[in-house]
Amino acid sequence: MYARRLSEGWLHGRMVDNSDAQYRSFRSNLGLLSLAAFGYLIVNYIRRILSANSFANNLYLIPANVVISLAVVIALHGASSLKILFIIIINFLIATKCGSSQIGPLLTWVFNGLVLFLNEKYHGYFFGSLSQSLEFLDGFSGVYPRWHVIFNITMLRLISFNMDYYWACKSPETADPTPTTLNEKHRTSLPHSDEFYSLMNYVAYILYPPLYIAGPIITFNDFMWQHRKPLFMRTRDNVMYLVRFVFCYLVMEYILHFMYVVAIKDRKAWLGDSPAEIAMIGFWNLIIVWLKLLIPWRFFRAWALLDGIDPPENMVRCMANNYSAFGFWRSWHRSYNLWIIRYIYIPLGGTKNVFLNTVLIFSFVALWHDLTFKLLAWGWLISLFVVPELLASYALPASKYDKQPWYRHRIWLGL
Repeated sequence: MYARRLSEGWLHGRMVDNSDAQYRSFRSNLGLLSLAAFGYLIVNYIRRILSANSFANNLYLIPANVVISLAVVIALHGASSLKILFIIIINFLIATKCGSSQIGPLLTWVFNGLVLFLNEKYHGYFFGSLSQSLEFLDGFSGVYPRWHVIFNITMLRLISFNMDYYWACKSPETADPTPTTLNEKHRTSLPHSDEFYSLMNYVAYILYPPLYIAGPIITFNDFMWQHRKPLFMRTRDNVMYLVRFVFCYLVMEYILHFMYVVAIKDRKAWLGDSPAEIAMIGFWNLIIVWLKLLIPWRFFRAWALLDGIDPPENMVRCMANNYSAFGFWRSWHRSYNLWIIRYIYIPLGGTKNVFLNTVLIFSFVALWHDLTFKLLAWGWLISLFVVPELLASYALPASKYDKQPWYRHRIWLGL
């Protein structure tokens, strides 16, 4: 039933289950992505060598990075890059014209939400639908014409810039301090002075090539601090990160060559299987979902690390190594979780309104992934499933009872 979904493999003469469209897109283009990353890093490495004794920071890289970023977006999306530039310019104008006005955040969220909705409704728009004379532009589609599919990642960066700028304008006296040490939390929360929220820095951040397609998500403040005060990164650590990426990729390859669970799931080819076998098909599909996200995210993060930028690690725990619902969500797409905490959870009151916030956040997460009622219902169900853990946290807080001998059993119960 599922044999036709298998492809020619390269391990031990076996077929490979390359039927997952999302991972197939990455797997099939890994060679091209690697060449692009190598070329980009070589260019920046040469620029760093030539300017090593001239600058105390990496801000000098930004103008050329903007040019490279625009070239990458044009190569990826062709004429649709004009649509992307139009959207990001409108978003920039909202931030800079509103400044510290409370209308700024409102317009930012309404505008970006509307863009996400219209992108989905009109499938990225077509020039021909605007004017017949512009129809020829639809023929210049680039390597990846479906720009609107990955725009939800770009949307997070658009909101990050606008909100970071708004907070910098709200408290100008705290902007641009001279900290002696900068950890990840400081880089995210400490604002810059007004001149750093420029159009050039904004475009460099929004279209930064290593993180443009899939993230991980880094805030604008963090991105600029890492250019102003470059981080010290050991070459050995970056090499080991690449080795771990290769190992994870090979693990995925072996799974896809020996366990055809995605094809079985898609074709519903489980007739006659025992309940235990059906359970294992479901379990290994979840493992593959975890790996198919972890691998691209680690590839793009490795690219950024080699370029001197340290974005958050997205997957910090294995899917099967969790005993807490909240712990699971904090470790699954961690950079997105950090973004939600900064730009939604805390502004809405944080722990003061934890139940309402949980429902609103999972509703946003569902609609951000896909504008369908099915996913919205999923978000509401997740909110319901975390209620027992919330109640247990209030009734038996770790700060009060974690030294008790029975507390570990409370944790073991998933509460």
